[in-house]
Amino acid sequence: MMYWLYELREWLFAHQWISDDAALYKVLNLFKYHTFRAGGAAITAFVLSLLYGERLIRKLISLKIGQPIRSAEEVHKLYELHGKKAGTPTMGGILILGAIVISTLMWAKWDNIMVWIVLFTTIGLGALGFRDDYLKISKKNSKGVSARTKLVWQTSVALLAGVLFAYVVPGDNGITLRALYLPFVKDAVIADMHLFAVALFTLIIVGASNAVNLTDGLDGLATGCSLTTALAYAGFGYICGNARYSDYLGVAHNSLANELPIIAMALAGACLGFLWFNAHPAKMFMGDTGSLALGGCIATLAIGCKQEIVLALVGGVFVMEAMSVILQVWSFKKRGKRIFRMAPIHHHFELGGWHENQVIVRFWVLSLLFAMLGLATLKLR
Repeated sequence: MMYWLYELREWLFAHQWISDDAALYKVLNLFKYHTFRAGGAAITAFVLSLLYGERLIRKLISLKIGQPIRSAEEVHKLYELHGKKAGTPTMGGILILGAIVISTLMWAKWDNIMVWIVLFTTIGLGALGFRDDYLKISKKNSKGVSARTKLVWQTSVALLAGVLFAYVVPGDNGITLRALYLPFVKDAVIADMHLFAVALFTLIIVGASNAVNLTDGLDGLATGCSLTTALAYAGFGYICGNARYSDYLGVAHNSLANELPIIAMALAGACLGFLWFNAHPAKMFMGDTGSLALGGCIATLAIGCKQEIVLALVGGVFVMEAMSVILQVWSFKKRGKRIFRMAPIHHHFELGGWHENQVIVRFWVLSLLFAMLGLATLKLR
């Protein structure tokens, strides 16, 4: 929407209503640049989160939408640590989702199909999270949507997004998003993965949404890790969408990716604003509404700028959380023993004596390091 101000400048100049040395001409010219609009998207999302955060908290409290906590019989020791959080307003992901969508629509170009694919996936998975949160609250337990229903919904959204990425998004210089690029390798390892690309994209989107969902167990943990990941992909998107920088760094170029930093910065701004209310002790939780949407948004950003494999490194904390659950379940079924005190792994450290704040901040530090290492792969090709 804001890009139209640049188009307005062109129209005014063409009709000789303003000259190229007029102040208005120079101001409107700013809206041409992706970096300016990305910054605007971040500020807009942050301000929207701050403006509506308290209002949303009051509304959720009035509707008695509180977070159900697992009972003492299920997990006694964890209940001792988190039992006091019962009743804290949840479904705060509505705030994150709204801030991302509104700021993206305000600052991104509407004729870019990648923008719509990312928004579709984010909203689609956010809707699933909303349904899950609603069932948990209405039934007063922590079960929500069944695992089968959740997987079918996630897969359906991810599959459609994968098809659009693979077969609808045009490529540059004959290189489509179906090409496979690996870290530390300059050229495509596989020029065209065909249908395997759709399967890979679907797996990445479903996996990322579940990984962020598993990470969302402590105040601000998933929010802070999503923030650092979003900033990394803002950088990836800018380089991928810029022909000069992508050629210099040996990164696959796609001109449509130049709008992805705007969404990434909107995501970062929304997370930063939400963290204002979600930092320990949290006044509001994002719920599955936020965590599933964040995972989908991050995954589609990674796919759009052809850095989907690097997501395993950039989102290292999310990978740790997901793998800890997989290993815990495998070990208990095969060996009858647990590897961790509790999974996801943030609970393992919490039950090991770390204060909740220590776990959160240390995982934030790890997330920042992973993001920096991911960006470092750009120069090591």
